Amino acid sequence: MAAEGEPTRIMVAVSESTIKGYPHPSISSRGAFEWTLKKIVRSNTSGFKLLFLHVQVPDEDGFDDMDSIFASPEDFASMKHRNKIRGLHLLEFFFKHCHDIGVACEAWIKKGDPKEVICHEVNRVRPDFLVVGSRGLGPFQRVFVGTVSEFCVKHAECPVIAIKRSASETPQDPVDD
Repeated sequence: MAAEGEPTRIMVAVSESTIKGYPHPSISSRGAFEWTLKKIVRSNTSGFKLLFLHVQVPDEDGFDDMDSIFASPEDFASMKHRNKIRGLHLLEFFFKHCHDIGVACEAWIKKGDPKEVICHEVNRVRPDFLVVGSRGLGPFQRVFVGTVSEFCVKHAECPVIAIKRSASETPQDPVDD
C-alpha cells in the first residue's frame, strides 16, 4: 500500500475499441476509467496516481492489414512505428483527461498476451490495486473468448477491481468492446 503522504497508485489496464479501433478506448476500458474517477478519486485528485497500461496484441503472422507475401524489411519497420503511434493516441485519451482534472498519471505500452503482460506489470510496478474493465460475458462466451479480467482477478499479485460495462452500453455482439 502507499506510504503515508504518497498517492495511492492505481493501475488501469486499457484497450482499444474492437468496434471503432484506435484511438478509441474500448467500452470496458472507458467505463473502468470513469468509474475509478467517480468512485475512488472523486475530488481527491492529489491523493491518487493513475498508471495506464495498454497491451498491444501482436498479429499472429506479424502483419495487420498487409499481405505478408509482399512484405519487405521497410514494411516491418513501418508497422512497428504505426502500432506504437496508435497505442500512444489511445493512451492520450486517458492522459489528457487526467491532466485536465489534475490527477497525476503515467502511461506505457507493452506487447504480448494481455492477461500475462498485465500480471507481469503488476509484479514489476507494484500498484496498490488494479482496475480492469469487464465485458460481462456469459459462461458460453468465456469458454471461447476467455477473459482478461477474470485471469487478472485470479493471478494478479494485488487487489483487483473488475468493472462490468453497463447493459445499456453492451453492443449487439457482447464480445465486441
